Amino acid sequence: MAATPTIRLQDIADRVGGKVHGDPQGRVHGLATLQSAGPGQLSFFANGRYLPQLRSTNAAAVLVRTEHLDSVPQAAIEVDDPYLAYARVSQLFDWRQPSRPGVHPSAVVADTVQLDPTAEVSALAVIGAGSQIGAGAFVGPHAVIGADCQVGENSRVEAGVVLYDNVSLGARCIVHSGAVLGADGFGFAPDSGNWVKICQLGGVRVGNDVEIGAGTTIDRGALDDTCIGDGVKLDNQVQIAHNVQIGAGTAIAGCTAVAGSTKIGERCTIAGLSGITGHLTIAAGTHITAMSLVSKSISQPGAYSSGTGLQPHGSWKRNVVRFKQLDELSRRVAKLEQTIELNSIEGHKE
Repeated sequence: MAATPTIRLQDIADRVGGKVHGDPQGRVHGLATLQSAGPGQLSFFANGRYLPQLRSTNAAAVLVRTEHLDSVPQAAIEVDDPYLAYARVSQLFDWRQPSRPGVHPSAVVADTVQLDPTAEVSALAVIGAGSQIGAGAFVGPHAVIGADCQVGENSRVEAGVVLYDNVSLGARCIVHSGAVLGADGFGFAPDSGNWVKICQLGGVRVGNDVEIGAGTTIDRGALDDTCIGDGVKLDNQVQIAHNVQIGAGTAIAGCTAVAGSTKIGERCTIAGLSGITGHLTIAAGTHITAMSLVSKSISQPGAYSSGTGLQPHGSWKRNVVRFKQLDELSRRVAKLEQTIELNSIEGHKE
């Protein structure tokens, strides 16, 4: 394992556009929360609830906004957005190592693969005919990359990932272990009580700077490709069905499922355990809250929810009964309104 780096506070400030308050030559060797940080560690303060922890932290330095500088007991790096600054600094301490050029002797690489000499292919990986592996790319142990695939420069295909044939992955992507890209979409035609398979003839196209979580599946298109835009972030165990299109910058949290041929716009956020049915269009800038079912298209951006909030089980059971009565209650209210209106008219006549 590589040695943990030590980094000057001034170098960190330069990276995040901040200003050091304290010794700019001071060094840190890692990141930690306000509560757990010790000497030599950097922390950040982005939530007012943790002000007591900020005032008592043992961190060597803290990323803070201007208004909280007086609450920092040690050195501080003044920034506009501490959480964003923390994200950028975290990349300096990432445990992943740059790719080490070369092909492990146990890897199986077809003769027609175009493999950049700066790429790394790990033990027992398999790369099929006609595929292209870009500069600085990493193919992890036991990863399987099918025929006619593309892995862009500086992208990482982690251990155990499967790319079926005809899958294109852009530059600077990360595909985490257990993800499967390009499996068949769920397509069958009914035939007298049986099902006839519809062969899925499209591919999967993934843009640049995309991250795909562990166990996530992206199905190949039936005819056209399934397309994932630049900068999309997919959490663990997300299901993307055939011919789905996801716009640039959209983020989808864990255990969400998107059915076939749905188009999700740019810069959407979809919280965990949500479901989106097929052949819908979701407007750019839409936010779907957790455990929502989206069953019709959304044309206007905004926040949308479905389902009911948590409540005691007894109350929930009673409310379920009332939900079933809503249609009848609505009809009764309408009749009462009509009766009241008629009585009012008769009263005026008298």
